[in-house]
Formats: sequence, structure tokens, C-alpha cells
Amino acid sequence: MGKVKDYLRPGEGLPGERALVQKLDFFILTFCCLMYFSNYLDRSNLANAYVSGMREELSFVGNQLNQINTVFTVGYILGQVPSNLALYYIRPRIFFPAMMLVWGGLTMVTASVQSPQSIMAIRFFLGLAESSTFVGTHYILGSWYTERELGKRSGIFTASGLAGTMIGGFIQTGIHSSLNGRSGLSGWRWLFIIDGIITLPIAIYGFLLFPDTPTTTRVPYLNAVERRLAVSRVPPPSHKRSPLSLSFLKEVLTSWYWYGFVVLWIIAGETESFSTNALLALYMKSHPTRRYTVAQLNNYPTGVPAVGIISTIFWATLTDFMGGKRYLVGYFIAITGIVTSVMILTLHGSTASIFGAYYWAGSVYACQATFFAWANDALRYEDDMLRAVVIASMNMGSNAVNAWWSIVFYSANFAPWFTRGMWAMIGCSIALALWTTGLLYMTARSERRREAEAVQRNSEDARSDSVPEKA
Repeated sequence: MGKVKDYLRPGEGLPGERALVQKLDFFILTFCCLMYFSNYLDRSNLANAYVSGMREELSFVGNQLNQINTVFTVGYILGQVPSNLALYYIRPRIFFPAMMLVWGGLTMVTASVQSPQSIMAIRFFLGLAESSTFVGTHYILGSWYTERELGKRSGIFTASGLAGTMIGGFIQTGIHSSLNGRSGLSGWRWLFIIDGIITLPIAIYGFLLFPDTPTTTRVPYLNAVERRLAVSRVPPPSHKRSPLSLSFLKEVLTSWYWYGFVVLWIIAGETESFSTNALLALYMKSHPTRRYTVAQLNNYPTGVPAVGIISTIFWATLTDFMGGKRYLVGYFIAITGIVTSVMILTLHGSTASIFGAYYWAGSVYACQATFFAWANDALRYEDDMLRAVVIASMNMGSNAVNAWWSIVFYSANFAPWFTRGMWAMIGCSIALALWTTGLLYMTARSERRREAEAVQRNSEDARSDSVPEKA
């Protein structure tokens, strides 16, 4: 019971630490979560608009929706590593809000489109701007929070994006019923306008109060003592920051951390395919016997991110409490991916069972928070720039695969059953279980080596101190 109490009341190890953590939670998490909420709201509204009249009004054909998502993904991929490296040269307090203003403006411009091709062009630049949020925030969280605190905060951050996906459906329903036809605009066009406007006050808030990093912060709500404490809480990297050079590139490409965690997230990212490709909404839209209203098409799929929020918070908190055993989530997701795929493959006659499978599949979102926390944990004592690049490369690698994976396995014209995608999910789930096991071995080995080196250094220091000085 004492262990649970200690976990629920963090930051009591050093004088003033609890107050510091509370301030960090308020200012970092509120901005990052609102930013990611807005990010996902702007990203997921395309699927909401598609099933709410945009497909018919713009005369979508074939897999054009998937092509638009792929174009967005290309922009998102290209921005990953540059965005994280930009945080070394541009203050996060400036960089994050600036990117928000860009994607908010692009979202509002989408309301004026007259063809799927126009959306493709806009979504490319939207992907570039939004690429800063996810990996940038995970880098920032790893810069401020200890290993014992990181998982839960990463989970709360990830859950905010899922909330954007979930609430987007309700927002679209409300807009469609109240604003459809207002000023000559369809309801789905009003969705883009309102979603873009939502980003503006969040960007202003970040510009005024986001604390940057422990070594660069200047915010007035942290005094000098708290700033020193913030720096001391997170161990300094074991290497000096590497410059942008060929030697640093070689360091990255020869590091097992880079390969291990990038491949982990490539596999894990595809286990989210049921949710990220809005398969439940497409299943409902193409149901062979039933017809759903616009409200049902927008509201029923919100159960998927709702399950994802619960699963994310549960697993992020549990793995923190268990001392950082993030690998457990890999095995849970592998089981979930196999079972839900088999359910969808074999239960075509039961709509309730298909719904249940898609809702359960939403729980795989738990891997976002836990796997990026795992990478932050493993790289905590490494070169800080290496950590930034690995985190960015994880998402870049995943989205590079997803750019073509969604078209090959989850194209909208494969609805309602997505048989090819179900088999792909089973293969990904098996691969995830195997890769998680291998990565667990590598991280445990590195931790043992680091602890052995620390013991050796302490022993050498003790011997050096015991040698008497010569007269």
C-alpha cells in the first residue's frame, strides 16, 4: 500500500520536488495535450467529413481517400527528424505554436476545396506542420520527467489525441445538424473552419507559458531553485551533444537503439491500422444489409478511441508502477491483434461481434505512450541528440511504411470485410511479439553493462580517495 501511495504522490524525494512536478504537469501537459487534441481533431476530421457528405459533393472515386491520407503521410514523414532537430535551435515555446498556426490555417482553407486533388495538396503541407507535435512532445517529456513519472505523462498526452478523434465525431454530428447549409456551406465545410479556429487560442497559450527545456527555460513561474532542481532530476547524457555531421550520422546508423526502436514502432504502428484507417466507419458505410444515418456514422466509431484512451492510461500507469516494464504492452497488443482479426474474418454474419472486435482493437493505442516512454527510458543516459533522432525516426519509419501499407491492405474499396488487412494484422501481431522479446534482451543487456560500469567507476574513485597524499 505504501508503494501505491508513493506512486500516486510523486516528487517527494527532494525538497520542493513535488511542487515542481505539479507545475510541470499543469503547464507542460495542458499545452501538449491541447496541442495534440487539436492536431488529431484536424487530422481525423477528414474521415468524419468523408462520411458526412464530402464524398458525394466532391465526387470521390475508388481509393482517393486513401491517396489523400498517403499524401498527408508523406509530408508527415518528411517533417519528423527536421522537426525534432529544430527544437535544438528554435525554442519549443516558439516552434510549437508557430506550427499550430500553420496547420490551423491550412485546416480552415480546406473548407474552400472543390476537388479531391485540392485536398491532397493541402494535406501534404498539413502533414509537414503536424509532424512536429507527436515526436517533439515525447522528446520534451523525456527531458523533464523521471523514469518513474514518464509513462503516465506520455499516456495522458497520447490519450488527448484519441480524445480529439473521439470528440471529432460528436462535433461533426453537431455541426451537420445545426450548420449544414448555413451561409451556403455544407456541414463538413463548417467542420474544417471550426477545427481550425480551435487551434488559435491554444497556440497563444503555448507561446506565453510553455517552459521549453530544463536548461533553457525562462518562464516566470519557475524560480531559480526550481530550475536547478529540474536539471538535477534528469541525469545528464553520458556523451556531449553531437554536432550535425557525418560522424553523428554514423553514430546513429550504427546504434542498435536506432534499429531496435524504429523497427519496433514500424510493426506496432501497423497494429493500429484498424483505428487509424477508420475501418469501423467504412464498414458501416459499406454494410451489405444495413444503412446508417450520418449521426450513427460519426458517433458509433467514437467507441474505438474511447477504448484506446482507457487502455492507454491503464497500461502507461501500470508500467510506471511496475518499474518501467513497457514490453508487457507488446505481448498484450500481439494477442489483441490476432484475436480481433480472427473475429472479423470468421464472424461476417454477426454485426455486433464485428463492432465488438473493432472496439477491442482500439486498445492497441496503448503502445504509443508505452513504446515511446520505453525509448526515452533506454536512451536516458545516451547522447541527447541521439535520443531526439531515434524518437523522430520511430514515427518517421512507421509512417513511411503506413504510406503504402494502408493502400495495399486497407483501401476504402476493400470495405466492408478488409480480408487482406486481417491477415496482415495477424502477421504484424506475431512479428511484434518476437521483436519485443529481442528488444527486451538488448535493453536489459545495456542496463546491466551500464550498472557494471558505474560500479567500476565508483570502485576506482574509492581507491583513488583512499591513497594518502605524499608529504
